[in-house]
Amino acid sequence: MSQGFEIQVFNRYRNKMEIEKVYGDGMVKFAYGNPIGRLLGPVIASKMLSRLYGKSQDSLKSAKKVAPFVKNFHIPIDQYQKGSFKENPIETSYHSFNEFFIRKFQEGQRTFTTNDDEMGAFAEARYFGHASMSDDLNVPVKGSMLRAVELIGDGELAKDFIGGPLMIARLCPVDYHRYHYPDSGKTLKAFTVPGDLHSVNPLALKFRQDIFIKNERRVSILDTEHFGKLAYIEVGATCVGKIVQSFDESQPFKKGDEKGYFLFGGSTVVLCGEKGKWAPSEDILKNTKAGIETYIHLGDVVAQAS
Repeated sequence: MSQGFEIQVFNRYRNKMEIEKVYGDGMVKFAYGNPIGRLLGPVIASKMLSRLYGKSQDSLKSAKKVAPFVKNFHIPIDQYQKGSFKENPIETSYHSFNEFFIRKFQEGQRTFTTNDDEMGAFAEARYFGHASMSDDLNVPVKGSMLRAVELIGDGELAKDFIGGPLMIARLCPVDYHRYHYPDSGKTLKAFTVPGDLHSVNPLALKFRQDIFIKNERRVSILDTEHFGKLAYIEVGATCVGKIVQSFDESQPFKKGDEKGYFLFGGSTVVLCGEKGKWAPSEDILKNTKAGIETYIHLGDVVAQAS
């Protein structure tokens, strides 16, 4: 994934490797690579700090950060809907940084694959993918092992996913921060697993490999029409003000429906599947073997039914 502190990502659309420009990389390096920062780890990863910082992004003053952020990270802002102040230019149309952060795409900017045996990308993100996991559901993540029984937080529910495929979609602060359903179906169960709020940035994972099972996360067990059962896991992160469920989970969902969104802070969605039901796309599998994420647009193909 990275050379030194450079994060390499393969861009599917440009067909080339790119170096990711990291928002807040200095703080991440301090928090996880500096001895003093590591001592402060419990404070940095605390819910109180993240909630306070997330709340500060709701202020009118925070909106002043939007225009410089858009310019610095080359965000194609014309692809998105305006904020509350419709009469303003789009860069100054948001009443807070959080409103900008959860901005929606304009109609038609992203579409979900309509082929039934193709899974649509559930987030606009950088993807890792594994076709199958070992019997105890271990997956290598930066040299360590990620066990789904710990990830899901329920040993009985995790049994359905032993030996199955897995994808990890990492959202950066510069990204669209709403996540969607990859197929049509219904929610069988949904619950929160308490935990810390460490950064999910690869720079942090370089120093702490247990972040995905230590962080607070929300788990939804989905029964889908074409891909069997899925464990859909939203992972909290440092400075994520809140994980919001915008869909009524008592109702059936359609492929592409918005499921929820992360308030300020980059975060991650993990998807576990049943053995033999589907496999991640070939480019994702190939890049994952090389330790490289694949950048994929919302709704594009990320897996095929088996």
